[in-house]
Amino acid sequence: MSSPYPSIEPHLPASFSQVTQLVQSELNAAEKLIQSNLESDVATVASIGEYIVESGGKRLRPMTAVLVARALGYRGDDVVTLAVLLEFLHTATLLHDDVVDRSQRRRGRKTVNLLWGNAPSVLVGDFLYSRSFQLMVQLGRMDIMSVISEATNLIAAGEVKQLEHVRDPDLSEADYMDIIRCKSALLFQAAAESGATLANANLDEIEAARLFGLHFGLAYQLMDDLLDYAGDSDQLGKNVGDDLREGKPTLPLIFAMRYSLHDHATLIRTAIREQSADDSGQIMDIVKQSGALGYTRANALAQTHLAKSSLFRLPPSRYRDGLNHLADIALERIQ
Repeated sequence: MSSPYPSIEPHLPASFSQVTQLVQSELNAAEKLIQSNLESDVATVASIGEYIVESGGKRLRPMTAVLVARALGYRGDDVVTLAVLLEFLHTATLLHDDVVDRSQRRRGRKTVNLLWGNAPSVLVGDFLYSRSFQLMVQLGRMDIMSVISEATNLIAAGEVKQLEHVRDPDLSEADYMDIIRCKSALLFQAAAESGATLANANLDEIEAARLFGLHFGLAYQLMDDLLDYAGDSDQLGKNVGDDLREGKPTLPLIFAMRYSLHDHATLIRTAIREQSADDSGQIMDIVKQSGALGYTRANALAQTHLAKSSLFRLPPSRYRDGLNHLADIALERIQ
């Protein structure tokens, strides 16, 4: 059965500096707060904390929260605390994910679990979770704590659901979308919604921000899954084909199994069940030839359009323009 979706090549990313310059002072303050909150008398916590800071990252979730808060008129400093606790939550999930997935590369560097072992990685992840909730208490906003605690619980449930479907080639597209909504998009949603809540926005504006975060997060994860078959390891900062090695049936694989020849679909199903990368080169060719990358990007584009359309419910400003541009960057990114 032939696919109606053409193969694609990855696009070049849009400029990131146009967005970061809008909130550079807040991001600089957040970096200082990150460092101070990673200080510890426990040597392992301090060492891993320093390694995490050096590893960097785009700080997309903090940036989303700051841009939304500023777009809705908030001018206080608590947005920096919000930004940091969101980054800690995100980093904690990465530390735990890398243990579960036995990952070896993250952001172009060796993973914490590879260097220090699984136990320290999990426990420092717990340290970051607890630190983020300490920062939430400092904010003193029960409404924000409600948003973030609800998201954190659903994220954990999403991770468990994904684990249940490892090595499951029969995962449906609907279940896949629910998994990425929980494990990836919800923290973007919480970042945007908490930014609007911090600004004491009205209910319509909070809902608009929530929808932006949700659809932006879905688009970002869809592109992440696409780039696992169309990207470059050095540019991505992680190993291309990791999803296949981990037995994760992401949308490119789900689509390729649906529209490929029977023998090709069987090859993919076997690789997922056995968590085998032995035929990864052939499978990547099958994925590209099936039109799966075009289909995945079309879904990411649809989510991006939904994210950007929600922004019209926010007042016009350079910060709203920054959110609009951020959505485009996610769609066109290489890493």
